[in-house]
This record gives sequence, structure tokens and C-alpha cells, in this order.
Amino acid sequence: MPAVSPDPLGEPAGTDPAEAASPVAEAGNGHPDRAEEHVHSPERGAPRLVPVHDQQTLVEAGELLRALAAPVRIAIVLQLRTAERCVHELVDALGVTQPLISQHLRVLKSAGVVYGERHGREVMYRLVDEHLAHIVVDAATHAEELSGTRPRGRGARSTQNTAEETETA
Repeated sequence: MPAVSPDPLGEPAGTDPAEAASPVAEAGNGHPDRAEEHVHSPERGAPRLVPVHDQQTLVEAGELLRALAAPVRIAIVLQLRTAERCVHELVDALGVTQPLISQHLRVLKSAGVVYGERHGREVMYRLVDEHLAHIVVDAATHAEELSGTRPRGRGARSTQNTAEETETA
């Protein structure tokens, strides 16, 4: 399994990432954060192991999240999750200029988030994959919960409401 690049802020100073990824280093270095030496409280139970994705997958996921990391691009994805739209429909729905929408669509297109198909003089944009809408909807819901504008919890959100919210976003 390929090593995952360590978080530069999460590693203590002087820790060699190659050593940290080695089971031999984990077992014998006495570091309290290493799995073999850390003991959980009896009430908690053993954590479930989660498979680690390969480095290329993590890099691509990071690039995807960077492409989505702009409020206008998030709003575009929310608009496209219910129907394909052309640029002027996105301009009208979001209240921003056509050049700005086009610029953000270029970023989303190059990241593989949206696909444009020409119909006469217009290009109709749609999401490449429904997973992308889920990422954005979940992030927006989480942000609303943190800001206190939406009740917390999975039961607080219905699929009927999300379609209505998309039209007003």
C-alpha cells in the first residue's frame, strides 16, 4: 500500500514521514499517538479500520475539492443538480455576470465536474456525476448547521426541500 503524505501540521517536528509510515517505527518509538501503544477507554470500544486510498486517488480528490472551493462554483453545481442549464440561465439564477459564470464553468469543466454540450448557439452544461452534487449539498448543509440556519441531523433535511432550495439558490 502506498504511503500517504503526512499533514505538515499534524506531524511533530523532527518526525521522518517514512519512519512514521513504517510498522516497525510505530511499534518501537514510544510515541503516544501510534496505534499499537495508544489505549482507548473501555467504554469506547475498538475503532473500525478504514482502508487507505492510494496516493493518486487522494491527489485527485484534493484537486476536485479545490475546484469546488468557490461560492459561485458551489452555486453552479447546486443549479445543475436538477437540470442542465446554459450560461444565461446560470447568470439569471445566480445574479452574477456572464464572464464570471463562464470563468467558473471553465474551472469546473477542466476538473471534470461539468460537461458542456453544444446545441446550436448555446452550450448546455450538466454535472458529470451525481456524486458531485452530494458533496456540495452535504457541504452546504453542514455549513448551514454550523451557522445555525438549519437544524442539525439527517432527519432535518428532506429530498423534497432540497429540490425547492436549488431553484431559489
